[in-house]
Amino acid sequence: MSTPHPLDPLTAAELSAGRALLADAGLVPDSVRFPQVVPLEPGKADVRAGAGTRRIRYTLLDTATGESGEAVVDVTKGEVGWAGWSTDPGQPSYLFEEYELAEQLTKAAAGWQAAMARRGLGDRIDHAFCAPLAPGHFGREDESGRVLRSLTFLREDDGDSPWAHPVEGLIVHLDLTRQEVLRVEDEGDVPVPAEHGRYTGVPARTTQRPIEITQPDGPSFAVDGTEVTWEGWRLRVGFNSREGLTLHQVSFQDRPVLYRASVPEMVVPYGDVAPGRFWISYFDAGEYQFGKNGNDLRLGCDCVGEIRYFPAWVADDHGEPVEIPRAICLHEEDDGILWKHTDLAGTPEVRRSRRLVVSSISTIGNYDYGHYWYLHLDGSIEFEAKATGIVFCGAGTPGQDQPHATELAPGLFAPVHQHLFCARLDVEVDGERTSLHEVDVVGVPTGPDNPYGNAFTWRSTPLRTESEAQRHADPAHARVWEVRSADRVNRLGKPTAYQLVPRPSATLMARPEASVHARATFATRHLWATPYRDDERYPAGERPNAHPGGAGLPAWTAADRDLVDADLVLWHVFGPTHVPRPEDWPVMPVDKSGFLFRPNGFCDRNPALDLPAGDHCDH
Repeated sequence: MSTPHPLDPLTAAELSAGRALLADAGLVPDSVRFPQVVPLEPGKADVRAGAGTRRIRYTLLDTATGESGEAVVDVTKGEVGWAGWSTDPGQPSYLFEEYELAEQLTKAAAGWQAAMARRGLGDRIDHAFCAPLAPGHFGREDESGRVLRSLTFLREDDGDSPWAHPVEGLIVHLDLTRQEVLRVEDEGDVPVPAEHGRYTGVPARTTQRPIEITQPDGPSFAVDGTEVTWEGWRLRVGFNSREGLTLHQVSFQDRPVLYRASVPEMVVPYGDVAPGRFWISYFDAGEYQFGKNGNDLRLGCDCVGEIRYFPAWVADDHGEPVEIPRAICLHEEDDGILWKHTDLAGTPEVRRSRRLVVSSISTIGNYDYGHYWYLHLDGSIEFEAKATGIVFCGAGTPGQDQPHATELAPGLFAPVHQHLFCARLDVEVDGERTSLHEVDVVGVPTGPDNPYGNAFTWRSTPLRTESEAQRHADPAHARVWEVRSADRVNRLGKPTAYQLVPRPSATLMARPEASVHARATFATRHLWATPYRDDERYPAGERPNAHPGGAGLPAWTAADRDLVDADLVLWHVFGPTHVPRPEDWPVMPVDKSGFLFRPNGFCDRNPALDLPAGDHCDH
């Protein structure tokens, strides 16, 4: 097979070769499945030297015993590394086939059938949808190992959207390894909401006229394999089954900015105390996987304009390669004005901005998540998460106020919840050696230094250790976090730098006593920083599924390592805290969140002075 770049996504040939090597080693009997298959990227020195072999990290699950383990396959050398079955307290992410198994077990359970009959729903079993949901971790004696919970929703037919008809208070607890029902909870007699939740088939409005986006000479970017160049930017596009979209070796004006950027985790904790929801706290990357659930994007809908798509290959439950033909969309789009001034003679000068967009979308259950990386002409990098899809609902008494859920339709209640993303930014601002500072804008006390009371200034505080770098955003002081180069200064003698600019958002709302607080400690701060280690990849640890907590960032940063002139990794938490609205039903308009990573003294002046005025300007 041809040799890809060391950071390229896995190919179909590599996935097939890796599985064959595992089979030859006797590690793939009929009962073994592959919950997660990801590339194991070479070390930075090897990548820069153009060396490094192509390796794949396989998570193996023996469905007959519930045991799991990790194997590393070097497909370049044809070697297999196997450390045996793991005793990690967490579980690997779920298999697609386990979703089907969960529904089969649920519908075959006498307790579930009896609960449906008691509620007068016995004749609606055929079209019922039994949602497979991660159980969290609550230390229950009968919930060790590989377990799921299942909630029931009704449909009029198999093509109907089920989320409008929750069967409240019916919870089925499943052991996937033993393939048995642990118990059935049947609490309450709340009627199933009757109003449908269909969101298609609505007569289309006729008032819109076409908007055509054309680039008759083609786009301004160039693509060579996975390497993209555009308007001073250079980067590599990546994709894996867990994180989905990744960016690598991002540089601006031939100077490094980021070695790697991704969103390796998101937790979705619910704030409802009802029996069917108090335990919900999905880890959408670690339990379900962004990449494995990636969409095949549609031209003219998911992306508009002159599009370049990148395919991606992921492994299915049996380790076989599956293609997502259009997993990543690359295009450029107009972004308003970049700069403008009208001089004293009344002569205006204006330059329009455009941005390069690298995006992917994943559908996980009822929600859809768009990941959008924007590269701007002024040297800024922006990330935007777009949450849409269908809000998760329970049932209640119509017209009754609930403290933890809002009524979206008669008797249909959507609980409060959060979507807390964590971005991992392996920064490389003019080199590996950087330092981290917190910059606040502060008022100056009235007195000799502020005789008129109007003065304010900025305060820069070095964050020298991991404990000092555990920070919250502070919009009242315009707080930013600045990564400064240890090796390069600008023409004013100051270190070249980039600033992480957070957008206002809440951190984890759950109390410290809550199970999810221990499991998602990363979400209790807006910022963490660590020195780079190639085995520190996921902020909630390798296996958040059913993990009791403490893994990932809280475990790593307990060492309180030095961050001065270090190879830094920033971990930034952001995302919406969602108090659902009637306007979010039956399908939710996009809820946007994200952050900005912008230059501060990295360039000596505005890097977009050379933009052409453009033929569209009226002279």
